[in-house]
Amino acid sequence: MSHSDDHAAGNRRDFLYVATATAGAVTAGAAIWPLVDQMNPSADVKAMASIEVDVADVEVGTQITVKWRGKPVFIRHRSPEDIELARSIPLTDLRDTDSRNANKPGEATDANRAMDENGEWLVMMGVCTHLGCVPLGDRAGDFGGWFCPCHGSHYDSAGRIRKGPAPRNLPVPVAAMNGTVVKLG
Repeated sequence: MSHSDDHAAGNRRDFLYVATATAGAVTAGAAIWPLVDQMNPSADVKAMASIEVDVADVEVGTQITVKWRGKPVFIRHRSPEDIELARSIPLTDLRDTDSRNANKPGEATDANRAMDENGEWLVMMGVCTHLGCVPLGDRAGDFGGWFCPCHGSHYDSAGRIRKGPAPRNLPVPVAAMNGTVVKLG
């Protein structure tokens, strides 16, 4: 075998290695792509990414519960008494001083948890922060807010944990209020 034959054989061998590696990479990519693509959210989940709720018919002192992303959301039209009670609680009396509000991070003051300047509207995820139960509303519990009967957590009229095993305040989801419409998400 001459030197030129040896050099040509090396080029062919290098080409076969590169071609085989490229074909293997393309095949692996084609096999992995469906696995990665199936992790994207389905159409029904994308449709529920945001919802709008008209709260014009919610009377003062009552609340409605809507389902968003598979979880309950409490929307309460608070009375002046509810607002006054929530604003009268000093932060030092709270177990969790974080607002847990995706819209207004900061301390858990009533103003940082309410949707509007007047504090009439309160929007919160309706899932107990202890083990994920759904608390009872309508001024239940010892603090005029919500009560989780499963394990005894008490929330005040601003959704802040006051007593029981729950470690955190009820979270406030990403939301915006435009007139009488609350947009979640």
